[in-house]
Amino acid sequence: QVQLVESGGGLVQTGGSLKLTCVASGLNFEYRTMDWYRQAPGKMREKVATLMADGETHYLDVVKGRFTISKDNAKTTLYLQMNNLKPEDTAIYYCETLWGNMVQWGQGTSVTVSS
Repeated sequence: QVQLVESGGGLVQTGGSLKLTCVASGLNFEYRTMDWYRQAPGKMREKVATLMADGETHYLDVVKGRFTISKDNAKTTLYLQMNNLKPEDTAIYYCETLWGNMVQWGQGTSVTVSS
C-alpha cells in the first residue's frame, strides 16, 4: 500500500522560507516521477514542481527561482524548499505520484504566507 505523508507547512511572513517534506512508502521511490501540487482556497489544484527519476526538474513559472524540488532516495523522502514566499503561495501542498496506474496523493500540508 502506497503512503505519502507530507509535513513542514506552517505560517510564515512574506519573504520567508519553508521546507516541505513528503515521506513515501510502498513504492519503488527511486524510480518514480514525483510531483508537488498545491490548492489555494477556491482555486483548482495546480502542479508546482516535478522531479523525474533521472533528476530532471520542472517548475510552475511563478515559482521558478524560488522553489527547489529534491529527494533523498535512501530516506524515500521528497522535499520542496520554498524561498521568498509570497501571500499568493498560500495553499495546501500535496505530494503526488503515479503507482499501479493510479494517482497517489498525500493528505497535504498547509502553508500560509502573511503579508
